[in-house]
Amino acid sequence: MKQLQQNFTGKGQVKGFTFTQIKKNEHAYIYEVNTGNSIHYEVFKHKENTQFNCVSYPSNKAFGVWAWTCGNLQKANEFFEEILLKESIKN
Repeated sequence: MKQLQQNFTGKGQVKGFTFTQIKKNEHAYIYEVNTGNSIHYEVFKHKENTQFNCVSYPSNKAFGVWAWTCGNLQKANEFFEEILLKESIKN
């Protein structure tokens, strides 16, 4: 299964944004997003796309459902830990 890149430059609506993986585990990710004017963090659940045999980065529609945007790393870490807690309860 193809994993997410640690660093990449966005395309489409996020063209030119720089994405850097800050933290990951088997359930969640945190990416720092540099827009050129500001920095924010995206936290999301690990989702596997079996059709393309890869891990999926969330689209705009995923935010608020299984992905969240945070203005600071502390809040991003809180979402990350919340995902871990919920996933460990499931399993």
